[in-house]
Amino acid sequence: MNDDSENAYMIQALGEAQMAAHRGEVPVGAVLVDGLSGQVLARAGNQTEELNDPTAHAEILVIREAADIKSNPRLTHCDLYVTLEPCAMCATAISLARIRRLYFGAYDPKGGGVDHGPRIFEQPTCHHRPEVIGGMEETAASELLKEFFKGLR
Repeated sequence: MNDDSENAYMIQALGEAQMAAHRGEVPVGAVLVDGLSGQVLARAGNQTEELNDPTAHAEILVIREAADIKSNPRLTHCDLYVTLEPCAMCATAISLARIRRLYFGAYDPKGGGVDHGPRIFEQPTCHHRPEVIGGMEETAASELLKEFFKGLR
């Protein structure tokens, strides 16, 4: 894949985040891609409110769907694009799924689990560490979150 296709996947994730915001969800979107073929396997926005499920983060939803499609809990050749730095729960799921690469948009100093907080991939108990590229479309992802939370106040 090249920079243009990588950016296109993040743009799709931003679209999922916008749809989540319209549903009243925290605007986080994710797209999971087969890194060998470039095929999008799954896309989702947060659904925690809609499903009354605290684990229904965009990342978890796409990992579940892609694992079902692949009939395999290990997504070794897959890349995940998500608009916000994953929390500790999602970072752990990314590791357990053996995702090859993680691209994320906005950094999350308060709730992130990759570059902030528990830094899941740096823990000695972490068995798989994906390649991580942060800050992709960071401004757009950050603005979407800021506007959403500004609207709640």
